[in-house]
Amino acid sequence: MNKIIVAIDSFKGCLTSKEANRAAAEGVRQGMADAEVRQVAVSDGGEGWLDAFQAAWGGELVDVRVSDPLGRPVMAQYLKKGDRAVVEIAKASGLTLLRPQERNPIVATSYGTGQLISDAVRRGCKDVIVGLGGSATSDCGMGMLRAIIDVFSSNGRWDGVRALDGVRFTIATDVDNPLCRENGAAHVFGPQKFAPMGATPEKIRQLDARARLFAERSAHHFGYDRQDCPGAGAAGGLGYAFMQYMNAGRRSGIDLLLDAVYFDDLLNGARCVITGEGSADRQTLMGKLPFGILQRVKARRVPVVLIAGRVSDRQHLLNAGFSRVVCINPADLPLEEAMKPETAKRNITLACRESNGSLRLEIEQNLKQN
Repeated sequence: MNKIIVAIDSFKGCLTSKEANRAAAEGVRQGMADAEVRQVAVSDGGEGWLDAFQAAWGGELVDVRVSDPLGRPVMAQYLKKGDRAVVEIAKASGLTLLRPQERNPIVATSYGTGQLISDAVRRGCKDVIVGLGGSATSDCGMGMLRAIIDVFSSNGRWDGVRALDGVRFTIATDVDNPLCRENGAAHVFGPQKFAPMGATPEKIRQLDARARLFAERSAHHFGYDRQDCPGAGAAGGLGYAFMQYMNAGRRSGIDLLLDAVYFDDLLNGARCVITGEGSADRQTLMGKLPFGILQRVKARRVPVVLIAGRVSDRQHLLNAGFSRVVCINPADLPLEEAMKPETAKRNITLACRESNGSLRLEIEQNLKQN
């Protein structure tokens, strides 16, 4: 049997990781009858984070009525497994909850994320893993902290919160940015959180000034300052709030998940790994999920095939170590059609089926080398 691992990121706005995996697995099986295909749902902390952990661990999804980034009621979920909780902040504070014209990080709040965390702690969770991705907010986590205070504090002060004692927080993000200044949350990530044409230089400066003031006051209160820690700028400064106020540890999202699914053990006997994402280019090599998988697999000398709905900078991707880079869509396919789930599934299946000849060659070469 030729063991092939399929671990594809979600095609944002189109397919979940599970759906993309199933389509790829079907294509492999259609052309390689002796293939043993192992599917791994994956996420780097953003879309699909809960699904990936539930596939790995089981557990139950807990529904909580929370506030969306504009304060409107919305139903969100987190995953609970024993005294562990997995939170995907985009479920409560994500861009996907807003229409494009509603995007405004100056007013958007992370209050709903705080409500999710508070519910998990109230239910006895002592180990909380938080995926920081897809945030619509840039409030440095002030909304989240206010929600936790509102739930647990008797005197309206952070000092009154004792329920978090003994709770361990881990934030999952591949973002290294600090909280403030030119490489901080506002300047680097703020523009994409505004409505189209809404991110003026003055508004970005306003967000950054608010972050600097909050960090200064927080440092004065605690006697230490974590605004420059790598990842503090993640999710509009939520990374900073977790590290400064909750003493959270930080890990790469994809590494954390791959450890959870025992990916290194799964690689034993594997002949090929297929990964992918919606759009692949040189930014893929800047800590995105397929690159994280490539880094894990490199030491095993197992070929890694990258598929995507759109491909550019192909040679850079090949030079980085991907054995093949495959665009699933014909060059003349309109974007609107390519984004239809059924079209994407069909094209993934077709691309993987047509790649079977190359896969066999790579498998044979891999066997000779090892």
